[in-house]
Amino acid sequence: MGHALVLNATYEPLCVVPARRALLLVIKHKAIAVEDSDVVVHSATIAFAAPSVVRLTRFVRIPYRGPVPLTRRAVFARDGGRCVYCGGTATSIDHVVPRSRGGRHEWDNVVSACRRCNHVKADRAVSELGWRMQPPREPTGTAWRILSTGRTDPRWAPYLSAYGGGDLEVATA
Repeated sequence: MGHALVLNATYEPLCVVPARRALLLVIKHKAIAVEDSDVVVHSATIAFAAPSVVRLTRFVRIPYRGPVPLTRRAVFARDGGRCVYCGGTATSIDHVVPRSRGGRHEWDNVVSACRRCNHVKADRAVSELGWRMQPPREPTGTAWRILSTGRTDPRWAPYLSAYGGGDLEVATA
Protein backbone atom coordinates (compact mmCIF):
# COMPACT_ATOMS: atom_id res chain seq x y z
CA MET A 1 0.00 0.00 0.00
CA GLY A 2 2.93 2.38 0.47
CA HIS A 3 4.24 4.79 3.07
CA ALA A 4 3.51 8.33 4.16
CA LEU A 5 5.68 11.14 5.48
CA VAL A 6 4.58 12.50 8.87
CA LEU A 7 5.20 16.20 9.50
CA ASN A 8 5.01 17.96 12.84
CA ALA A 9 2.51 20.80 13.23
CA THR A 10 5.35 23.12 12.17
CA TYR A 11 5.92 21.12 8.94
CA GLU A 12 9.16 19.61 10.26
CA PRO A 13 9.58 16.03 9.00
CA LEU A 14 9.27 13.50 11.83
CA CYS A 15 9.13 9.99 10.38
CA VAL A 16 7.76 7.64 7.76
CA VAL A 17 4.77 5.43 8.59
CA PRO A 18 2.73 2.92 6.59
CA ALA A 19 -0.03 4.60 4.57
CA ARG A 20 -2.64 2.73 6.61
CA ARG A 21 -1.34 4.32 9.84
CA ALA A 22 -1.38 7.75 8.19
CA LEU A 23 -4.97 7.23 7.09
CA LEU A 24 -5.96 6.30 10.66
CA LEU A 25 -4.30 9.48 11.95
CA VAL A 26 -6.39 11.52 9.50
CA ILE A 27 -9.63 9.68 10.34
CA LYS A 28 -9.06 10.22 14.08
CA HIS A 29 -8.39 13.94 13.43
CA LYS A 30 -4.85 13.67 14.81
CA ALA A 31 -3.44 14.69 11.43
CA ILE A 32 -4.42 16.50 8.27
CA ALA A 33 -3.69 15.06 4.82
CA VAL A 34 -1.40 17.49 3.01
CA GLU A 35 -0.70 15.38 -0.11
CA ASP A 36 -2.69 12.39 -1.33
CA SER A 37 -1.22 9.38 -3.09
CA ASP A 38 -2.67 7.56 -6.08
CA VAL A 39 -3.87 4.70 -3.86
CA VAL A 40 -7.55 4.56 -2.95
CA VAL A 41 -8.61 2.61 0.14
CA HIS A 42 -12.16 1.23 0.15
CA SER A 43 -14.37 0.38 3.10
CA ALA A 44 -17.87 -1.09 2.95
CA THR A 45 -19.48 2.31 2.39
CA ILE A 46 -16.80 4.86 1.50
CA ALA A 47 -13.51 5.25 -0.37
CA PHE A 48 -10.53 7.28 0.88
CA ALA A 49 -7.45 8.51 -0.95
CA ALA A 50 -4.47 7.24 1.03
CA PRO A 51 -2.32 10.17 2.13
CA SER A 52 1.29 10.53 1.01
CA VAL A 53 2.08 13.40 3.43
CA VAL A 54 0.26 14.17 6.68
CA ARG A 55 0.72 17.01 9.17
CA LEU A 56 -0.04 16.48 12.85
CA THR A 57 -2.65 18.80 14.32
CA ARG A 58 -0.69 19.20 17.58
CA PHE A 59 3.00 19.96 17.98
CA VAL A 60 5.08 16.99 19.15
CA ARG A 61 8.26 17.89 21.00
CA ILE A 62 11.25 15.72 20.13
CA PRO A 63 13.63 15.96 23.11
CA TYR A 64 16.93 15.00 21.45
CA ARG A 65 18.01 13.62 18.14
CA GLY A 66 21.47 12.15 18.00
CA PRO A 67 23.65 12.05 14.93
CA VAL A 68 22.35 10.53 11.71
CA PRO A 69 23.05 6.78 11.77
CA LEU A 70 25.75 5.63 9.36
CA THR A 71 24.07 3.06 7.12
CA ARG A 72 24.64 1.91 3.56
CA ARG A 73 21.36 3.51 2.44
CA ALA A 74 22.27 6.79 4.12
CA VAL A 75 25.67 6.89 2.38
CA PHE A 76 24.00 6.28 -1.00
CA ALA A 77 21.43 8.99 -0.24
CA ARG A 78 24.15 11.47 0.75
CA ASP A 79 26.17 10.79 -2.41
CA GLY A 80 23.14 10.69 -4.70
CA GLY A 81 23.65 7.02 -5.60
CA ARG A 82 26.76 7.96 -7.59
CA CYS A 83 30.38 6.86 -7.32
CA VAL A 84 32.38 9.76 -5.85
CA TYR A 85 35.43 8.76 -7.87
CA CYS A 86 34.04 8.44 -11.43
CA GLY A 87 30.38 9.52 -11.22
CA GLY A 88 29.01 6.13 -12.27
CA THR A 89 26.25 4.23 -10.49
CA ALA A 90 27.37 3.27 -6.98
CA THR A 91 27.03 -0.34 -5.90
CA SER A 92 29.22 -0.43 -2.79
CA ILE A 93 30.68 1.69 -0.05
CA ASP A 94 34.38 2.45 0.26
CA HIS A 95 36.58 3.74 3.06
CA VAL A 96 38.65 6.71 1.83
CA VAL A 97 41.41 5.80 4.28
CA PRO A 98 41.29 1.99 4.24
CA ARG A 99 40.44 0.30 7.51
CA SER A 100 43.60 -1.77 7.16
CA ARG A 101 45.55 1.50 7.36
CA GLY A 102 43.76 2.80 10.41
CA GLY A 103 40.75 4.41 8.75
CA ARG A 104 37.61 4.46 10.84
CA HIS A 105 34.04 3.61 9.89
CA GLU A 106 32.76 7.20 10.21
CA TRP A 107 30.85 9.61 7.98
CA ASP A 108 33.97 11.54 6.98
CA ASN A 109 35.73 8.34 5.80
CA VAL A 110 32.93 6.44 3.99
CA VAL A 111 31.78 7.13 0.43
CA SER A 112 29.73 5.35 -2.22
CA ALA A 113 31.69 3.79 -5.07
CA CYS A 114 31.12 1.71 -8.17
CA ARG A 115 32.46 -1.82 -8.26
CA ARG A 116 35.29 -0.97 -10.66
CA CYS A 117 36.62 2.03 -8.68
CA ASN A 118 36.34 0.14 -5.40
CA HIS A 119 38.32 -2.76 -6.89
CA VAL A 120 41.00 -0.48 -8.43
CA LYS A 121 41.41 1.53 -5.24
CA ALA A 122 41.51 -1.60 -3.06
CA ASP A 123 43.82 -1.03 -0.07
CA ARG A 124 45.34 2.26 -1.22
CA ALA A 125 44.75 5.88 -0.32
CA VAL A 126 43.14 8.20 -2.86
CA SER A 127 46.31 10.33 -3.03
CA GLU A 128 48.42 7.30 -4.04
CA LEU A 129 46.27 6.84 -7.13
CA GLY A 130 46.25 10.53 -8.04
CA TRP A 131 42.46 10.68 -7.81
CA ARG A 132 40.66 13.81 -6.66
CA MET A 133 37.44 13.99 -4.72
CA GLN A 134 35.49 16.22 -2.37
CA PRO A 135 36.04 15.18 1.25
CA PRO A 136 32.92 13.43 2.60
CA ARG A 137 31.07 14.90 5.55
CA GLU A 138 28.33 13.93 7.94
CA PRO A 139 24.84 14.92 6.78
CA THR A 140 22.85 17.24 9.01
CA GLY A 141 19.16 17.99 9.29
CA THR A 142 16.05 16.02 10.09
CA ALA A 143 15.41 15.15 6.44
CA TRP A 144 18.38 12.75 6.48
CA ARG A 145 16.59 10.51 8.94
CA ILE A 146 13.80 10.12 6.39
CA LEU A 147 16.04 9.74 3.34
CA SER A 148 18.28 7.17 4.99
CA THR A 149 15.34 4.78 5.45
CA GLY A 150 15.19 4.17 1.71
CA ARG A 151 11.43 4.78 1.67
CA THR A 152 10.89 7.93 -0.33
CA ASP A 153 8.30 9.46 -2.60
CA PRO A 154 8.76 12.36 -5.06
CA ARG A 155 5.86 14.19 -3.38
CA TRP A 156 7.96 14.48 -0.21
CA ALA A 157 10.75 16.57 -1.79
CA PRO A 158 9.31 20.05 -0.98
CA TYR A 159 8.86 19.09 2.68
CA LEU A 160 12.35 17.60 3.06
CA SER A 161 14.40 20.22 1.21
CA ALA A 162 13.82 22.91 3.86
CA TYR A 163 15.13 20.62 6.62
CA GLY A 164 18.49 19.45 5.36
CA GLY A 165 17.36 17.50 2.29
CA GLY A 166 18.90 20.18 0.08
CA ASP A 167 18.93 19.41 -3.61
CA LEU A 168 18.68 15.66 -3.16
CA GLU A 169 16.90 13.59 -5.71
CA VAL A 170 14.03 11.84 -3.93
CA ALA A 171 13.58 8.55 -5.77
CA THR A 172 10.56 6.31 -5.67
CA ALA A 173 10.73 3.32 -3.36
